[in-house]
Amino acid sequence: MPILYFAAMKIHKVESGNFKLDGGAMFGVVPKSLWQRTNPADSNNMIDMAARCLLIENGNRLTLIDTGMGAKQSEKFFGYYYMDHRFDLDSSLKNLGFNRDDITDVFLTHLHFDHCGGVIKKASNHDGYEPAFKNARVYTNESHWQWAIEPNAREKASFLKENIIPIQESGQLEFVKQNQTFEKANEMDFDILFVDGHTEKMMIPHIEYDGKTFVFMADLLPTAGHLPLPYVMGYDTRPLLTLDEKERFLQKAATENYYLILEHDPFNEIITVKHTDKGVRLDQVYTFNDFFNN
Repeated sequence: MPILYFAAMKIHKVESGNFKLDGGAMFGVVPKSLWQRTNPADSNNMIDMAARCLLIENGNRLTLIDTGMGAKQSEKFFGYYYMDHRFDLDSSLKNLGFNRDDITDVFLTHLHFDHCGGVIKKASNHDGYEPAFKNARVYTNESHWQWAIEPNAREKASFLKENIIPIQESGQLEFVKQNQTFEKANEMDFDILFVDGHTEKMMIPHIEYDGKTFVFMADLLPTAGHLPLPYVMGYDTRPLLTLDEKERFLQKAATENYYLILEHDPFNEIITVKHTDKGVRLDQVYTFNDFFNN
């Protein structure tokens, strides 16, 4: 029997387009005089945000985690968020030697428009919408899906029907079960932490690579500036629950030396944290090149 050799797993960052959000909304009850030390605001009180997605190359599987806002919304819509189009999914994938049709799996941490908008695009005939990754399965979980298709008034503006319903209509939709490991090719898996403070059943991937645990933080920790426990986004539906979820996660991350991949931090790509007498705080800052040779 011939011996089969598989390429080692590779991890890449995919920049899908920076944008801006209101700094007050991003830090909730925390005064601007405190949060602007790490996240400086412009004259409109807007702070810079990244939309840093993750691409996992593993055997014959190519998994994209989150997709950014996409490009199908109106100019007026993007104007609210000061979109920086120097980065987009297509150019980022091209720089890595891939295109959309190569993607086999799209894993969505949650269905807010800045995380899932790129999974659906305008139809080529300009009539309606179609999948942006035609060969991919698209993963969410059933609890979050139901939450998103019947949104509460607080989150309704974040759950856009044109981003969500076409996933189901395409036949690509798959549900991940809670506490299930997301199985990948060649017996390489990543574990999922489910959290409910930001939105119902947001999924936080934990990826084992080269003896280290890398955690894609989504909106549990949007930027390094959000490390202090009270620094909770005004967008979170259950802020007191976020406090508890953040504390438990950060305690474990500091103890077990997790490497945290920050989806929204334009200045810090990957960080580690440490225990201090003021709580868990920033330890080291890294780039993707420090680990993955991107």
